[in-house]
Amino acid sequence: MLNFIINPNSGGERGYKLWKTLEHYLVKKKIAYKAYITDGVGDAARIAGELTDTDEEVCIIAVGGDGIANEIVDGARISPGFTMGYIPTGSGNDLARGLKLPKSPKRCLKHILKSKEIKEIDYGILSYGKGCHRRFIVSSGIGYDAKVCHDIAERRKLGISTGFLLKKFIYIASGIKCLLKTKPVKGYVIFDGEKKIEFNNIVLVASHNHPTEGGGFRFAPKADNTDGELSVCIIHHKSKLKLVKILLGAMFGNHMKYAGVRNRECREIKIHTETPLAVHTDGEVVGMYTDVELRCIGQKLRFIV
Repeated sequence: MLNFIINPNSGGERGYKLWKTLEHYLVKKKIAYKAYITDGVGDAARIAGELTDTDEEVCIIAVGGDGIANEIVDGARISPGFTMGYIPTGSGNDLARGLKLPKSPKRCLKHILKSKEIKEIDYGILSYGKGCHRRFIVSSGIGYDAKVCHDIAERRKLGISTGFLLKKFIYIASGIKCLLKTKPVKGYVIFDGEKKIEFNNIVLVASHNHPTEGGGFRFAPKADNTDGELSVCIIHHKSKLKLVKILLGAMFGNHMKYAGVRNRECREIKIHTETPLAVHTDGEVVGMYTDVELRCIGQKLRFIV
């Protein structure tokens, strides 16, 4: 039995229409399934938790953007009996990009139905605040990238971001706005509990299991989702002009040639900043914090690829 958890508003509200096309195919092929349409933030995590609260084998297919996949992984009881799949209908789709899944939702569904390959991939855990934890699949970050996520979330609350093309424009507009307002801060990172490095101008620290985030920014082009390590990108520079060059370079994965960019692989990382910065997991808003910890859980998430 396949369990589909669907975000009907993904991809500029295209999600529901795309799901009905997929559902028609399932009915036509007489595939046994159950569908759960989410109504708001937290629904997917709750549903995934309820479905996996069993010793029986459970397969959950996320239909939407990276956000709904994040909620499912965060809410599910991850065990050898839990298998996950993903059909991208969002606007970013960095998870699909990292797993090299078909771009077409229908082709992706067909691929899931016929695929016999289960890949055990890494996921991460973000620790923040007073004993709070949240899982992530693609990436988790503090600083500029998370600030953009926060800005977009605020626009959604105001009902500004609607329509696929408008949503793309909103991402660009938010990126420019946040860059203009970004103020680099002092802080430090500790890799694997040993290596401490201090920085005067931290702009972002992004920890990746997959190469891209933000709809294709290749902050961690060498990230491997099965190596048991996070691929960390630290951007630290006070010049806005240099930051523009770095961010443009990140679109193609060649940002590491610039001064003010550092990459490192690690199993865990502790980050401290002198002032609170925005934090995200897979593009989902977490809050504002000065101290966060991230670690990689190697090859424990069973995924249909």
